[in-house]
Amino acid sequence: MKNTLGIIGGTGKEGSGLAYRWALAGHKVIIGSRNEEKALQAVAALRERIGDQKVELSGSTNAEAVNACDIAVLTVPFSAHASTLEGLKAELQGKLLIDVCVPLMPPKVTKVQMPPEGSAALQAKAILGPDVQVVDAFQTISFEHLLSGEEIDCDVLVAGGNKAARETVISLAEDIGLKAWDAGVIENTVVVEGLTSILIGLNLKYKVPSAGIRITGIE
Repeated sequence: MKNTLGIIGGTGKEGSGLAYRWALAGHKVIIGSRNEEKALQAVAALRERIGDQKVELSGSTNAEAVNACDIAVLTVPFSAHASTLEGLKAELQGKLLIDVCVPLMPPKVTKVQMPPEGSAALQAKAILGPDVQVVDAFQTISFEHLLSGEEIDCDVLVAGGNKAARETVISLAEDIGLKAWDAGVIENTVVVEGLTSILIGLNLKYKVPSAGIRITGIE
């Protein structure tokens, strides 16, 4: 099934990487930004990277992207997480929201630091209410992997929402060549998000650009 994906804050590295992969997989992708011109610039850069292959890729404001999409994807920095959701609360009602944000708090980005709600996803749920399915995913996938165009040797944990919402996100991950696992209820997102700080620490310690995770022991 092909979806229309609206990427909130999609001009950043992670948002652009996901847009690139999903567009190549045949989904319709709308890159959103507070500034429409910035969104159009991001689209132009991705089209140059994609080349002659026909894709459905466009740019707009964040609100327009959410209004037009089936599934919204939030990729803003955590510092803008709550304010962005507050501003788009009406547009997001009834939607599935994939929250890719991680509560990184510079300069100590290798230290797990969760907000009072418990995680970014739990903060999103508290802001948006019961009519939005909030699902965490893609926190352990670096933009370097996404934009490389190569096979990604890394797994994804999907937590939050209901079972149907998680299955939808798992399918979207598989569309871009990732192995995704159902990590359960939204309370488990504290673990999913916390892994990012650990991976950043591993990158620094072992001087690699994009450490990832693998789930083993399951056939």
